[in-house]
Amino acid sequence: MAEQTSSSITIDAPPADVMAVIADFESYPAWAKGVKTAEVTAEAVGGRAEQVYFSLDVSPIKDEYTLAYVWDDDREVTWTLVEGNMLKALDGAYTLRDRGDGSTDVTYRLALDVSIPLIGMLKRKGEKILIDTALKGLKKRVESL
Repeated sequence: MAEQTSSSITIDAPPADVMAVIADFESYPAWAKGVKTAEVTAEAVGGRAEQVYFSLDVSPIKDEYTLAYVWDDDREVTWTLVEGNMLKALDGAYTLRDRGDGSTDVTYRLALDVSIPLIGMLKRKGEKILIDTALKGLKKRVESL
């Protein structure tokens, strides 16, 4: 992953519960800010998504894109952009670490590139906002189940 932004949060649930929410793409519009649609277009062996189509509307990014996913059990999931309109790159990962007390440290890494010119500082700020919003939404979703 090229220049990237990352952030972490602790979620009061075991890794399997956290990864189950991450893998439930059809529910993303209910908790992931800006996600209007999330549809699994290809499933990997084992039942988790291999490719997912998204419709996103979170200022300043409004796009439709497809991501390819690689799963490492309940430890990590990584993704890369297959195709998008405004997005030229969207590489990321959720890495989960079991704290041994029923909670999980979740680190979200993201590197994105858009077809419109953006100063690097603005791009990193946009990534940071996306990451922090996603982590807070994930925490709230997992802990409410």
